[in-house]
Amino acid sequence: MNNRASRPAARSELSRDTIRKRRAAADPTLPADPLTDPSLYFNRELSQLDFNFRVLAQAEDPSVPLLERLRFLCICCTNLDEFFEIRAATVRHAQELAMPMPPDGLAPATVLRRIHDRAAELVARQYACWNDVLRPALAEAGVRIVGREQWNARQKRWLRAYFRDEIMPVLSPLGLDPAHPFPKILNKSLNVVVVLKGKDAFGRSGHLAIVRAPRSLPRIIQLPERVSGGDSDFVFLSAVLSEFVGELFPGMEVKGAYQFRVTRNSEVIVDEDEVENLALALRDELAGRGYLRAMRLEIAANCPKPIVTTLLKNFDLPENAVYRIDGPVNLNRVIQVYDLVQRPDLKFPPFQARQVRGMDDIFELVAEGDLLLHHPFDAFTPVLELLKQAAEDPNVLAIKQTLYRTGKDSAIVEHLVQAARNGKDVTVVIELRARFDEDANLGVADRLQEAGVQVVYGVVGFKTHAKMLLIVRREGRKLRRYVHLGTGNYHSGTARAYTDLGLITADPAIGGDVHQIFQQLSGLAPAIRLQHLLQSPFTLHSGVIQRIEREAAHARAGRPARIVAKMNAINEPQVIRALYRASQAGVRIELIVRGACTLRPGVEGVSENIRVLSVVGRFLEHHRVYWFANDGEPEIFGASADWLERNLLHRVETCFPFLDPEIAARVKHEVIDNYLADNTQAWELQSDGDYRHLRPEGDAMPHSAQSWLLARIAG
Repeated sequence: MNNRASRPAARSELSRDTIRKRRAAADPTLPADPLTDPSLYFNRELSQLDFNFRVLAQAEDPSVPLLERLRFLCICCTNLDEFFEIRAATVRHAQELAMPMPPDGLAPATVLRRIHDRAAELVARQYACWNDVLRPALAEAGVRIVGREQWNARQKRWLRAYFRDEIMPVLSPLGLDPAHPFPKILNKSLNVVVVLKGKDAFGRSGHLAIVRAPRSLPRIIQLPERVSGGDSDFVFLSAVLSEFVGELFPGMEVKGAYQFRVTRNSEVIVDEDEVENLALALRDELAGRGYLRAMRLEIAANCPKPIVTTLLKNFDLPENAVYRIDGPVNLNRVIQVYDLVQRPDLKFPPFQARQVRGMDDIFELVAEGDLLLHHPFDAFTPVLELLKQAAEDPNVLAIKQTLYRTGKDSAIVEHLVQAARNGKDVTVVIELRARFDEDANLGVADRLQEAGVQVVYGVVGFKTHAKMLLIVRREGRKLRRYVHLGTGNYHSGTARAYTDLGLITADPAIGGDVHQIFQQLSGLAPAIRLQHLLQSPFTLHSGVIQRIEREAAHARAGRPARIVAKMNAINEPQVIRALYRASQAGVRIELIVRGACTLRPGVEGVSENIRVLSVVGRFLEHHRVYWFANDGEPEIFGASADWLERNLLHRVETCFPFLDPEIAARVKHEVIDNYLADNTQAWELQSDGDYRHLRPEGDAMPHSAQSWLLARIAG
C-alpha cells in the first residue's frame, strides 16, 4: 500500500519569498502581517475530510486483524456521514449567509466543489476495500456477507419467508402520483425507489414507488445455521428488499429497484437569546432534525439517470452531490457483524485495564497524593468509585459535576441520583447541545431533576465542554475539596476506546479554582482570577499564546526553546500565527494533531521548525496535552480544549497543570515522548498537504505508541 494518504492537490514548495511575491501580485499594498497570507493555511473542512483517508488506511492494512479492518471501514463510513451532516452543512450555511472568508481564503462554493471531489475519491476507495478486499477475505475466513447473486435455493426460500413474515407487515410502499407526492425521507434512512409497469387494482398506471425501511427493521440479517450451514452468514436488508419488493405490488411488473439514502444537515440551531426555556426549544428543534436540508444522495450504481435526476430535483441537490454506490448504500451497518461474530482470532487481543490499588477509601488515597489515570490503559473505575463513595459518605456535603456525553444507562448518573437521595447537595451542569447527544442529555436532565438534583444548562451562547467533578467533604473541623479533571467525557464506553487523561487531586488551589468555575456557571458571578487553571473563553486563548511567545523570547535570547502539543484539531488563526512567529524565532515545535490541521508546516522562513504528526490506531486519539520547555522549568497541561476557534473562544473549557513532578514526568513520557517516537501508526503532514505514513528507517526499531502503552500499563 502506498505510504501516502494521497490527495489530488497541486504540489507546491512555499517559501517566504514566494508568499511575498504572490501577495504583491494580488495586492500591491501588502498587509501588515504577512503571516495572514491564505497560502499559509489549509482549509479546515478539507483537512478534516482527509483524516478519513488515514482511518481507511487501517482498513486496508493487512497487518490489522480482519474484523478490526471491517470496524475501521465502518468508522470511516460513519465519519463521512457526520462530515456531510455537520462540516459540509456548515460550509453551505456560510455560503448562504455570505460569511467572512476563512484564513485559507477559499470561497464556500470552491470548498463545496472540492469536498464533493475528494469525498467521491474516498467513497470509491471505501467500496473497493469492501468489494475487492474485505468481503472476499471475510468469506475465506468463514464470515460470509451473502449477496443476492450468491443465494442458493434454500437461502432464498428462507429469506422470502422472512420477508413475508418479518419485513412486509411493517412496510408502507408509496406509489408516486398527483395524490401521493414524494414523501419525506428521513436522514440516513434506507429507501428503495421502484420502477413499475402495469396497473394496480384501481386501474392506476404504475411508474415509480418509494419503499422506506423503518428504523425498527434490522439492517443486517443473520441466516440460521440450518439454512446456511454455518453460524456466520449474513444478508443486508437492502438486498432482501430489492429482491422481493415485487410482492408489495401484486399484478405489476417491477422493472427495477434501486436503493438510495440521503444525508441531511443535522446541525440543530437554537437562538438562546430568544427562548425562555432552552430544553423545550431544543426538543422542538430535535423533532425536525431528520428532515433538514439535504446534503448528499447515495444511490445504487445501476440506477437510470432519469430517476437520479428526479431524486436530485426532489432533494434540491446539484449533480455533484450524488454518489453512485457499488454495494449497500448503508455500508456502515455491517459493523453489526463485528459484534455478532465471536472470533477472537479475527480481532485485537483483549486487554485488562490496570486497576488502581487501595480504593477501599479513595478519599484517603487521593489525600496522600494526586492520582493520574491514562485511559483506556488505566481503568475508568476510580472515577466511578470516587462518585459512588461520595454518594454514600456521610461526610460528603456537596457534589458538582459537568456532563457533556454520558452514554446510555450511565453509572455516573445513577451515583448522582443516589447522592441527591442521600441528602447531598448535588449540582450538575449538563450541556444540552452536545451534538448528536441532545436527546439523550434531555433525558438525563429529566432523570436528575426528578431525583432532586439542581440541573444547570450552562451559559447562554457558550457550550460547556469542560470535564470537571468537585466533591466537598468535611474532614474534622475543615472542609476539603476533591477534584477530578479530564481531557475526555464522563462516559464509561469511550473511556475504553479513547485515549484520555484524568487527574484526581485534593490540591487546595486547584480545588479552589474548580469551585470558582462552578460558581460562575451556576450563578451570575463576575470574571474570576484562577491560580492554576486556564479557562475558556477568558484566559485559555491568551494563556496559550503567551506561553508560545515566551518560548519565542527564550529562542531569541539564545536559550533552548521547544513546544509539544497533542490535540484533536487546530485552526485558531491567532494561535497559528503565534506558532509561525515562534518557528521563525527558532523554537522547535512538534504538534500531534489527530484530525483537522489548518497550519501548514515546512514553509521556508515561516514554519520549517514545525512538525505535525497524526496518529491513527486501535484507539481513538483524544487526549489534549500541552508542554512548554520554559528554559528548564517546563510546564505541562491537560485540557478539554483543542486549539480550535470554537474551543478557545466560544466554549467553557478548562486547562489544568500537572503539578506533581512524578505525574508531570509520567505524562511527558507516556504522551509526549512516546507519541513522537511512533514510526508505525504515525503520519507526518507535508507542506503540500499530503500525509506520509512513517515507517522505521535504517536500524530503527518499530514503535507504536498505543502498543507501548498497552504493554507498559495494561495487562
